[in-house]
Amino acid sequence: MSMTISVGELRQNPTRALDEVSDGATVVVMRHNRPIADLVPHRPASGVSGAEAMARVRAIAIDEGWLDELRAAREAPERDPWA
Repeated sequence: MSMTISVGELRQNPTRALDEVSDGATVVVMRHNRPIADLVPHRPASGVSGAEAMARVRAIAIDEGWLDELRAAREAPERDPWA
């Protein structure tokens, strides 16, 4: 469900628009018959935090052979991959 409201109407009665949004509607705010903003219901953040992502990465068992290859690549002299 969606409704439109002018900036002036929103300024005069913000409670009406916020009540609609809290009931699940999207309110399109109009200025000079052009949409300028959408008021939408709040959605909780999803996913994991950066700290949680790092903790998960650190918990993964790492192949020691791969670490040796990585160290060797870092210590090797730079070379042009296009040559």
